[in-house]
Amino acid sequence: MKQFFVFAIFTLFVIFFAGVLQINEVIAQVPPEQSNKAKSPTNSDKKAFVLLELFTSEGCPTCPPADANLAFLEKEQPFVQAEIITLALHVDYWNSLSWKDQYSSPMFSRRQQIYSLAMKIDSNYTPQMIVDGRTQFIGNNMAKAHKAITEAAKIQKATIEIAPTADKYKIKISDIPAHGNATVFLVITEDNLPSSHKNGENSSKRPEHISVVRELKSLGFLTAEQKDLELETILQIQTAWKTENLKLVVFVQENGSRKVLGVGRIKV
Repeated sequence: MKQFFVFAIFTLFVIFFAGVLQINEVIAQVPPEQSNKAKSPTNSDKKAFVLLELFTSEGCPTCPPADANLAFLEKEQPFVQAEIITLALHVDYWNSLSWKDQYSSPMFSRRQQIYSLAMKIDSNYTPQMIVDGRTQFIGNNMAKAHKAITEAAKIQKATIEIAPTADKYKIKISDIPAHGNATVFLVITEDNLPSSHKNGENSSKRPEHISVVRELKSLGFLTAEQKDLELETILQIQTAWKTENLKLVVFVQENGSRKVLGVGRIKV
């Protein structure tokens, strides 16, 4: 009986060892390039950068939910194929003689008006979201935001590289898709800003301020024939801004259609 038991154990060991040898032979026959292909990221694995602009105001009673939507999309980044770059532009037409949104600027109202003309909208309104300069909708509508961002992520865009040096930022724009005359914009945004609204309907809501635009300016221009461009710029940071909360955004936008051709971002 003891001999039979030893024989059975020996037989199982031989079968197991033979199976291991067969598995190793199969693995050895797999070409190296096939194994590496499964591990290496492909173009489809890379996230597309999508620009999301919110035109808002602390004086707008329906804006706090849109501000919250913007903060959610910025912080959570819920899309597999898209990296959302957000801008909160506070317009000035809600301001009154007794109160002013401290983050507002007539420049942002003008930018929104240019969008209205390009998209054939009767007038400016808040809260308004615009995705990649192509699609606009009420900022409280997350279903439309989801659809617009998903579609924008499928569109080919330029590659924008931003590299800090000792006292400058070098910007390299390449592989720009077919386009008309375009402008390169630079934006500085700041997070975690307090609400300044002490009166009115929004006084108790204290909306969270994320990606508030502190500066918006043009860096240069592209003709329809240009496919790449290199620039350098020096940032002018105001003392009231907290550097740890600042981000630098660079994007290229067609002058006529207002379509965004590429966008990039780094922390300051």
